[in-house]
Amino acid sequence: MELKHIDIAKLSVAAVNMRGKGKADLSNILPSVRARGVLVPLIVRANGSPDSYEIVAGKRRYQAALAVMQESGEAEALPCAVIEAGDDAAALEASLIENIARLDPDEMTQCETFTRLMREGRTMEELSLTFGLTALQVKRTLALGNLLPRIRNLYRAAKIDVVTVRHLTLASKSQQRDWLALLDDESAYVPTGSALKAWLFGGVSIPVKAALFDVDSYEGGIVADLFGEDRYFADVSAFWTAQQAAIEERVEQYRNAGWRDVVLLSQGEPFHGWEYERCPKRKGGKVYVVTSHRGDVAFHEGYLTSKEARKLERQGESGEASDKPSRPEVTSSQQDYIDLHRHAAVRAAMIGHPGLCLRVAVAHMIAGSPLWTIRAEPQRAADAIAESVENSASEARFDAERRRLLALLDFDADTPTITGGSDGLTSLYARLCTLDDATVMSILSVVMGETLDARCDLVDALGMQLGIDMAQVWQADDTLFDGLRDREVIDAMLAEVAGKDIAEANAKETGKTKKQIIRDCLKGSNGRAKVEGWVPRWLRFPASGYTNRGGVASVSRTASAMEAMALSSDTTDEPQVDPAPMSQAA
Repeated sequence: MELKHIDIAKLSVAAVNMRGKGKADLSNILPSVRARGVLVPLIVRANGSPDSYEIVAGKRRYQAALAVMQESGEAEALPCAVIEAGDDAAALEASLIENIARLDPDEMTQCETFTRLMREGRTMEELSLTFGLTALQVKRTLALGNLLPRIRNLYRAAKIDVVTVRHLTLASKSQQRDWLALLDDESAYVPTGSALKAWLFGGVSIPVKAALFDVDSYEGGIVADLFGEDRYFADVSAFWTAQQAAIEERVEQYRNAGWRDVVLLSQGEPFHGWEYERCPKRKGGKVYVVTSHRGDVAFHEGYLTSKEARKLERQGESGEASDKPSRPEVTSSQQDYIDLHRHAAVRAAMIGHPGLCLRVAVAHMIAGSPLWTIRAEPQRAADAIAESVENSASEARFDAERRRLLALLDFDADTPTITGGSDGLTSLYARLCTLDDATVMSILSVVMGETLDARCDLVDALGMQLGIDMAQVWQADDTLFDGLRDREVIDAMLAEVAGKDIAEANAKETGKTKKQIIRDCLKGSNGRAKVEGWVPRWLRFPASGYTNRGGVASVSRTASAMEAMALSSDTTDEPQVDPAPMSQAA
């Protein structure tokens, strides 16, 4: 590869350039090219004419340079990296890599480019290595090429969602045409999303993973979606023939193993655990077989119905039923008398044992009880926001502490929360009694964090009381900027980050350009001085707004929290943020 400056008049956009058609959006790079010219080399190759080159990658920089040339009347040579001529596959790869690194192309453009590369002789493995993708990602992208052209265009225009497209890859060409006919009929119902799969399979779709039998030896048809993830049985009746044979074989194995009985529940009939009691095989327990309409089969070993279990209890060791039914020692009202007096004695005694009460409270917060309903904050948001939060320094620190405590409590390491992770209130309390106060307080901190409502003013009160500096744990990301729509807010942020002079100089630029200037200032890129520690006013403790129009929940919650804390400070001493550890539970 040779690097050199080439006269702009000798350059043209190559046909293999993945953005070769149409006018590109230059709003976010034109100010930079006006100020400093083209800094990143274009990727070009000789096109056969003397001193003439075609642009494989860098169309937007080229068009921005043309726009500046028309404005100023002066033409400058552009920096270029010259690759070997004649290799269309290499040129396509260069175009796709360069554009993916800057402005992500849509999936259909990637699909078309990948398909052309495959025709040029590239293998799927080579595409995977070249573009840093998994083989499945490449396969998914190529799968879109098997859809009818009109469906691909609808997906490119965002008129079909990704779930619908994925299910359409299960459809034959005739089914795709039938679906398009429904789409064109204004009076017809058009199945989309998960409903589309039911439409394709006549109402029932049975996944291959439901099979008890060896799928490799199955002679019926299997349909796979072109994304390579899910496979389904094409013939439901053929599946059930093979599945029933496999179930009968398993039933015979259970009987040969000495089980008293194997009960096959009707298809679709649920197995409710509260209607049965555990009973081992040696005491007469049975196996219950549950099948769903989707083909799944579950075997519940060692159960009896509640009625059968009661009958078994009444039988003596001789195996004969007792002549006289058993009667409890106390009546239900006497049991209330016993329970309430014992309860009164215990809760009075707890007053003198704060360490014990701490452990009881933490056990309730984790496991819940008939009187305690505890839910973890779901942190529901759009995918981009959820990913932004998940990748933040604060969430990483919290998750690391949670995983440490999950291991300490012998909980499943993959449990998403400590809250709700216990198999019993009393056993959890017993475990907490073996831990010192500091450890229990650490568990309490994580559980409190899991169950703290993300949208309440207590978050603001705690943030101010703890003196949280968001600049230490947060950095601006694309998700923040993608969500900015208000021109007045963007102008205020630009002045806050870049300064009043720069904000005024760019007052007539688009919001996209202004947001890029803010990005450049925060990163110290494109010749701008780096600005450290900037946090939007909405995210700070206390929070404030950029306009007088309001409508920012964090700002109103901060005001509410400050009012409540001001009232409490009039009647109470300054609260302790870190209370002293309580005494060890006995």
